Amino acid sequence: MGPGDLSRALAPLARKSDPRILIGHETFDDAGVFRVSDDVTIVQTVDFFAPIVDDPYEFGQVAAANALSDIYAMGGTPLTALNIVAFPSGQLPLDVLTEILRGGQDKVHEAGAHIVGGHTVIDDEIKYGLSVTGRIDPNAMLTNGNAKPGDRLVLTKPIGNGILATALKQEKLDANAVEAVIRLMCDLNATASRAALEVGARCATDVTGFGLLGHLSHIARASDVSIRVRISSVPILPRAIDAWRSGARPGGGSRNLEYTQQLVDWGPATEVDRALLTDPQTSGGLVVAIPPSRLLEYLEKVPRAVEIGEVLPRGRSAIVLA
Repeated sequence: MGPGDLSRALAPLARKSDPRILIGHETFDDAGVFRVSDDVTIVQTVDFFAPIVDDPYEFGQVAAANALSDIYAMGGTPLTALNIVAFPSGQLPLDVLTEILRGGQDKVHEAGAHIVGGHTVIDDEIKYGLSVTGRIDPNAMLTNGNAKPGDRLVLTKPIGNGILATALKQEKLDANAVEAVIRLMCDLNATASRAALEVGARCATDVTGFGLLGHLSHIARASDVSIRVRISSVPILPRAIDAWRSGARPGGGSRNLEYTQQLVDWGPATEVDRALLTDPQTSGGLVVAIPPSRLLEYLEKVPRAVEIGEVLPRGRSAIVLA
């Protein structure tokens, strides 16, 4: 489902306001934020999907890292998680499910959080993910609505894993490339999130299913700004371009491209640029809007972080490619 579909599905629903809801779904932020009391504010998210890698343990790790990322994208700290499982009972050995759950549990423990339960249903296809609850400082959140003109945009993981995951399914990827992309998807965004708060950033999102441009468009809309991205500065995973040229085309990519078509001044973007910039990611990095005076400090704190553009006053296009 693309971001346009989601907007249309939500449009008819009645909305109940409550001053304790600090962040809801209106700004397409990565998680909801609810003030329980003067000194307790929680952040909540949920995400699950079908396997994108063959190894059950690695799938559990990737799915858990992906769900935890929404908490980090808001500047929160994960506390507890609930497993969400669909499993074809009787068609696969139960140790497959055990390994998926073990992978998820190990990643949640790495984040300093705990699995406190979950829910399982019988389905024809395996699906796994987490509902995660964390704590957050309401005075120091990272949200889509806080980008300011002049902020520098930093991306903390290279893009292209959607194309590479498709190539993996098509058996077009060698073992080294598979290992590299799985390792990247398993990496938590904890350091990137913590560093963003330390340098005074107040706007971030994680790059997942809507692709880099889709998630940047949410920032542009929520913050009433435009965003300029330097195509040549965006880090790309090795082999992603070759994989796309060999026919690895994720279905979500075409939906993302259709959604962003009228939102972007495409400038010099080639066909492959468009594919990569709208490639649906799994457990991608954060995009953080950094105050310019703190940019170098942030880059020193976060391995792999790369400046890819800047925030502009609102112009004709939400996103301008250069």
